Amino acid sequence: MNNAYYKNPNVFPGTPIYNDGMNTPNQAMANVASNELTLEQSYIENILRLNKGKKVTVHMTFPDSIEFKDREFKGIVEQAGRDHLILSDPATGKWFLLLMIYVDFITFDESINYSNAFIPN
Repeated sequence: MNNAYYKNPNVFPGTPIYNDGMNTPNQAMANVASNELTLEQSYIENILRLNKGKKVTVHMTFPDSIEFKDREFKGIVEQAGRDHLILSDPATGKWFLLLMIYVDFITFDESINYSNAFIPN
């Protein structure tokens, strides 16, 4: 266990210890209104938010699972957050809350909306 995090109360787990005295940008630092997209970088949730209402197939891998190691979820993009994706499947009436950490890739049945505003200057 890394005791450096517990000895220094100013260091939060996940924060880079060595960053040359520079602030490390992250999504939590962005001021985002309810319908506004984070414009720092092309984070996957921003791309998914631009494509709400589209049918997708989410390909996921669950490395610790014996029952279903690789799995596909099909549905309509309802919401996307920093660490999750919500899909609805109109055929079954089911809704899925999927964790981004397990996402391998996402395929769309139509063209993807994308904004050049995601590209840093």
